[in-house]
Amino acid sequence: MGLLKTIPVFSPDPWSGYGYGADAGEVVLDGGSDPAKTEPLRWGDSHHPALSETGGKYDGRFIYINDRANGRIGMVDLRDFKTKQILDIPNLQTSHGGVFATPDTDYVHISSHTGAPLGAPDAFVELEDFAESFRGISTFLAVDQETGKCDLSESFQIELPPYTQDLADAGKLASDGFAFIPCFNTELATASTVDGAPLETSASKNDYDFLHVIDWRKAEEVVEAGKTEMVNGVRMIRLQTAIDEGILHFVPAPRSPHGVCVSPDGNYIVVSGKLDPTTSTYDIELIKRAIEEKTYQGTDVYGVPILDLDAVLVGLVEVGAGPLHTQFDAEGNAYTCMFIESSVAKWTLGPKAGVPESEAFKFVDKVSVHYNPGHLVNVGGDTTEPDGKYLVSMNKWSIDRYQTVGTLHPQNFQLIDLTGEKMRVLKDMPIGFGEPHYAQMVKADTIKAWETYPVGTDPLTMGPSEYATEPGNERIERDGDTVHVYMTAMRSHFTPDVIRVKKGDNVSLHITNIESTKDATHGFAIPGHNVQASIDPGEVVNIDFAANRSGDYAYYCTEFCSALHMEMQGWLLVEP
Repeated sequence: MGLLKTIPVFSPDPWSGYGYGADAGEVVLDGGSDPAKTEPLRWGDSHHPALSETGGKYDGRFIYINDRANGRIGMVDLRDFKTKQILDIPNLQTSHGGVFATPDTDYVHISSHTGAPLGAPDAFVELEDFAESFRGISTFLAVDQETGKCDLSESFQIELPPYTQDLADAGKLASDGFAFIPCFNTELATASTVDGAPLETSASKNDYDFLHVIDWRKAEEVVEAGKTEMVNGVRMIRLQTAIDEGILHFVPAPRSPHGVCVSPDGNYIVVSGKLDPTTSTYDIELIKRAIEEKTYQGTDVYGVPILDLDAVLVGLVEVGAGPLHTQFDAEGNAYTCMFIESSVAKWTLGPKAGVPESEAFKFVDKVSVHYNPGHLVNVGGDTTEPDGKYLVSMNKWSIDRYQTVGTLHPQNFQLIDLTGEKMRVLKDMPIGFGEPHYAQMVKADTIKAWETYPVGTDPLTMGPSEYATEPGNERIERDGDTVHVYMTAMRSHFTPDVIRVKKGDNVSLHITNIESTKDATHGFAIPGHNVQASIDPGEVVNIDFAANRSGDYAYYCTEFCSALHMEMQGWLLVEP
């Protein structure tokens, strides 16, 4: 349990040069902001990653993550572990409900957290009209299988009631074709100045909230039939259409659910309510039958049919105070973390998971963790083939576990051994760069990352760059007031190492790292110009900036690339 790499997605990162002058990072970051909403965003609240899947198993190609704050999704290519796309999703203001990938990554799904008025990005509606005018959104983003990027033109959305949708999951095997989203605040509360009580009180009154059951295969048919409206550039299935076409159903869920987890065989859907000490398990075949036979206990205020709880619920297991999320192993066991109780519970699934009927849905074991786990993960614990001897509890508080390092304390990961009769904590690990949220754990041999780029590669396209420069062909060319510099980088020099321009020129650097040795990364920085690039072996980086100040600027390599790394520098001469 050790940290190997952090990947900048929604924010610039100086070490990797992402978003500091070099085109790859700047293009991705700029493309991830809707100009109708705001200036280019340079931060995001990264939350829930989703590895791409084939046949319900991680395939090691791509990883997606949502921006909780700004309703965006980022895509990282796992060949080079670099962000290739940020997509600002229309009609979505915030997102806590995923990302999840469908079993063959036909789609990645992202849903709203807090509902918002539909219409122009700057639409304004008084909170007193929340129930009538606000709506949630479920978005199925079509994935280009070659690039991993999301294509809005092939995607669709489903309008939802403005409940607070939370962490979602995709069905698999027995439940393939379905998506599940829990929600809380079925009370439709907003704020104390409107409702007369704080949100945590007014949004927690009902005994039950809802689990959304979405038939996305049927939604595809409805989209193909043209039963959608174009809303801000994306096809949307309106709420009434989703009801009429049998796309959307609700299941009563324990109060204030935080997430939903689907068992490896797809038969069981597990939901835990933060204010309920039990986990609730539903059977997908019973859900399908209840939908087909219209076994309803009524509808919600928007007319969405609610399946009868007794017709679909198959297991209740008391696990402890504040249950949140569940992972699974290959033996028919489930593991649920308790935020309030600071523990992880082990319990059994039902007979369909290979558990004897006499032992189905029973508590097995519990281990204390330190402290307040928000999420947990084991190898493939949300896929069709979980396979791990270890579990990681991702704890939000560390309190007394580490040296005090100021008022902001690290989070704490704890590695738990699952192989014995009793679970046991093996190791602590401080995480000091942000609050870790949901996680996935993949076998190392699933990842087929490149060690170097083929020399001359454009990292945005993962193909040959038109600006690739071979040794001996380095040059400086002027085109009006733009100066193009075709440069190579190699231990321990840049060629050319003197660039002479006039004040007011636009400078376009095209730097090729001609190294073929793995890990022979070079940096490139110019003092006072907000330029910092990281150029991996074989990579071509393009940097554009205006030479607005005269002077002599010593550019240099920011990596400790060789014994003579301090000598790896050159001069930008800007004449008055």
